[in-house]
Amino acid sequence: MGVNVSVVAVDAGNSKTDIALIGADGTVLATARGGGFQPPVVGIDAALDVLGVILDRALAACGGSTGSLGHVSACLANADLPAEEAELTEALLARGWSRTVEVRNDTFALLRAGVDEPRGVAVVCGAGINCVGMLPDGRTARFPAIGRISGDWGGGSGLAEEALWFAARAEDGRGGATALARTLPGHFGLGSVYELIEALHRGTIPPAARHELTPVLFATSAAGDPVARALVDRQADEVVAMASVALTRLDLLDEEVPVLLGGSVLTAGHTQLDERISALLAARAPKAVIGVVAQPPVLGAGLLGLDHTGAAPEVHARLRAQYA
Repeated sequence: MGVNVSVVAVDAGNSKTDIALIGADGTVLATARGGGFQPPVVGIDAALDVLGVILDRALAACGGSTGSLGHVSACLANADLPAEEAELTEALLARGWSRTVEVRNDTFALLRAGVDEPRGVAVVCGAGINCVGMLPDGRTARFPAIGRISGDWGGGSGLAEEALWFAARAEDGRGGATALARTLPGHFGLGSVYELIEALHRGTIPPAARHELTPVLFATSAAGDPVARALVDRQADEVVAMASVALTRLDLLDEEVPVLLGGSVLTAGHTQLDERISALLAARAPKAVIGVVAQPPVLGAGLLGLDHTGAAPEVHARLRAQYA
């Protein structure tokens, strides 16, 4: 007889997916990691095939089997809209892996990983930027977070693009001077922004390498360049704007509540960014308690699954203790 898997916790990002199989008492029975979840690139069926391979690997490690799983709690990248969550829920149910399925955007996993109850707000700033909030009664606050068409600004990719824009205009005379015109191409051993533009356009420098420009922007800001500092300040403004709106929507603006930060940009320890976020949020939401999420998001997916099944507090505590 196979093991009893109460919750399948899935944290699926663009580059990697983590799955944890959780027993009814909160014990982690098995884990597995695999490739990213990218339905916009490969289609829903192919993206779920990737999840299936990882799930099979986890089940093999503990002697479980599909079809006997209690609940799938899937926090997925690219599930940005409620309509997409519903579509992915349907597709997962059609696989017959479990009796029930709940799909959420992956930012909810990060938030739930950092709080003892489903109450608070999280802002993620990695390649892009997103923010969600939740309350124990099931109410949530969220943004579409699908780029400029939904009003987004910033994130690592956006910051790199803005830095390049200012550097290009500084070099050719359309804009004011900035040290970015030297530091950005210098990072790749190039002598001018024009050379950098050409290398990026023609693929000599692969598109994925653009993310390397974000730390260069922060280093240039720390050295005192006004243009770079203004971009970092604007990123802090965006983080606080999203958090404040989410708190307002959930009637938490005047309550003591966690505001959690995650993603590569917000966990890198950039002094200017961190200090401005703290100062602005203190003015907008004086009782908010800022924290950085250190726990893996798959824990959050697992806790959301236990919330769904109505597990006792000690079950939640046992699961959390295994990720301490």
